[in-house]
This record gives sequence, structure tokens and C-alpha cells, in this order.
Amino acid sequence: MLNLSKETKYIIKGEATTVFFGQKTLNLFGKVHYLIIIIKAQIYITLFYRNALKKKECYYGPFKGEFGHFLLHNLPFLTNLHKRGVKIHYCGMELHRPFLVDETGDSIIYKYYPLRDFFAEVPSRANETIPPKDVQEVIADFQEIAKHSRFPFFNIADKDMYWFVFRNWQLKKGLQSVYNLQKVYKTRTENSCVIFPRKKGNLTVTPNNGGPWDYMELARKVSPHFDKVYITGHPSMSSDVFSEGNIIAALSPDNKVILECCSNGNLIISQHSGAVHMGLYTNSDVLLIFNGSPPIKGLIDTLRFRKNLGTREIDFAFNIDEIVKFVSSRAK
Repeated sequence: MLNLSKETKYIIKGEATTVFFGQKTLNLFGKVHYLIIIIKAQIYITLFYRNALKKKECYYGPFKGEFGHFLLHNLPFLTNLHKRGVKIHYCGMELHRPFLVDETGDSIIYKYYPLRDFFAEVPSRANETIPPKDVQEVIADFQEIAKHSRFPFFNIADKDMYWFVFRNWQLKKGLQSVYNLQKVYKTRTENSCVIFPRKKGNLTVTPNNGGPWDYMELARKVSPHFDKVYITGHPSMSSDVFSEGNIIAALSPDNKVILECCSNGNLIISQHSGAVHMGLYTNSDVLLIFNGSPPIKGLIDTLRFRKNLGTREIDFAFNIDEIVKFVSSRAK
């Protein structure tokens, strides 16, 4: 399992968003009210799961949020339901469809209620993103169908239930599963790495992601150690890049392209974002790059939730020299 003590110097102690974290700043009345919310949410989730396994069919959604939340909290739970023989009616992002398959490439979703890609229009945030009106209408239609069905409906649009209870509830053994998607998307064996050129809106420095990187410079620095260096990610969330030498610009809104790059490669280089979890699904090592000095905000949650999904550790680098040193040490 992951050794959290190894990363202690990089995390902010006491920052983990556990169930009890939500009541830290509340007065007595607020703590009692919060406790009631938590108990109701626990009962709601437990009954949903029990009934989904009993009836072997359920409704789940809507997921409209951040990539990391999809990979850490939603895809593993949906996979768990699928492995237990549950037919899933799912409302979520169309662009995530390539992830929602088993190791033979067959869909794990019984019926898909897709939400179009709107991330060029509004920023994503956990599962609290407020999508454009037409997308909201699709969500409302799905919720009406789910509420009037004869199957259990897990409405993850409830903010407190999703953030404080559902994510932490999943840490119980056996409630998350992962399919090895490398078996589906690997097309060749090659000495390659994948760089995610993430950008964070108009912000230059954030406590979660550090400062900006010159991704073309980064790619040039590591390129001598690989046959190919893929720079990939969603265009609306990525910096501008271009192909050069053995550097291949592969930005795409199609996650099949991104999954193939990661499945063929043996190292993923990314800021502290959802992309660091790609390695869990494509059997790739991950180097988390943070332009600045630790601690890294939110890292404790990243580590404790990843612990539930496998044994692949994350390595860290805080400047170009450390990145090159790490890559060159792997090549020896």
C-alpha cells in the first residue's frame, strides 16, 4: 500500500476533508445540524447500495465535475457496481465514455444519459459545476426519469452528501474497483512519456498546482530519454503546444487518444490534477510536478483516496532540474 509517511513533508496536516472536517468551524447548533445531515446521508447511501445490489439495476448521476473526481470517486464506484452485476443508468460527461468500459472494451453502462462537453464555457469544480442551461435541462430530464423509476436512484448532485459523506464512505474495503484499461487501449510497446500541459484559467500560481510551466521547454529537456514524448490533454484545459522532433502534440477532447498515449507510455508527468490518476488505469508511473515549494494543498486527499485504488506510488519534482534528474535515473 502507499506509504503516506514518505510524503508527509509535502502535505498540509489536518487538511483531509473527512466527514468530521466539515464541522470544525461550526458552533454547537451547527454541529448538531451537520450531524443530522451526515446521518441521513449515510443512511441514504447505504440503502441505495444495498438496493442496487438486490435489484441489480440502478440510476446514478449526474456527474458534471472535475476529471480527478471522476477518476477517484465515480469511475471506481461505477466499476464496483458493474463487477457486482448491476445494470447502471448513468448521467455524466460524454467525454468520459472511453473510461467506462471493462478490460474487453465493453461498456459498463447499461444506459447512458450523456452531457455534452461544456468545459470550454464554464470552469469545473468538484461535482458542483453549474453547466449551461441546455445541459441543466438534460440533467433535469434524467432526474425525473430516475425518480419515477422502480429502481434505486443515487443523486450525487447533493453537495454535502457527495463531498463529505459519499467520497469518504467509499474508503471502506471493497466498495471501489478498477479495470486495467491498458488492456483496451495499448497499441504498441515503446519507450515514451506523456506530459499533461495543464493550465488553471487566468491564475498563474495556486496552492494546489504551484506556478506555471513552460511545457515545451519541459518536453525538450526530457525528450533525449524517450523515443517519443506525447503532450496531451483536453484542449480547453491545456496550454498551447506543438510537435517538434520526437515531441508529439496530441491535445484532444477524445479521451481515447489520451488513454492510448498513456497506455503506450511508461511515465506520466502532470501537475497536481486529475491526470495524475491516469496511471491507476493505464499501468503507468506518475511524476507529480509542482513549480514551487511544498506543501501542496489538497495532496493529503489525493493520497488517501488513491490508497484505496492500488499500490502505485507517486513521485515528485519541484523544478526542471529535478524532473530531468528523475527521468535520467529511470533511463539507466
